[in-house]
Amino acid sequence: MTKRNKIIYWIATLWLALGMTSTAIVQLSNMKTENDFMAGLGYPIYFQKIIGCWKILGVIAVLVPKFPLLKEWAYAGFFFAMSGALLSHIAAGGVMKDTFPSLLLLILTAISWYFRPADRKILSFN
Repeated sequence: MTKRNKIIYWIATLWLALGMTSTAIVQLSNMKTENDFMAGLGYPIYFQKIIGCWKILGVIAVLVPKFPLLKEWAYAGFFFAMSGALLSHIAAGGVMKDTFPSLLLLILTAISWYFRPADRKILSFN
């Protein structure tokens, strides 16, 4: 892995971890504004607790060394959660300020996954 790719990976991964952790904390904090926001998208309030827990677990999985299969599942979960959030905001008529965080986290997920080091990938048996 080149030094450039390693830098890209760590910048994207740390921003992804920060974004997922901060949004998870907001979702787990039971703030009225967040509850109203989720209800406005048509989701039950308990759904944000589930997503918040999964985000925290996903961040841990992506950051700890080893466990490449677990990392693949975490990246897949981040991809599905953020693409679902993006599409939910669009379907609910969300403005750019509502859709941008989901889009940014989706892009960071893709960049982090693409540039991950070899020891964080599943080895193929060809």
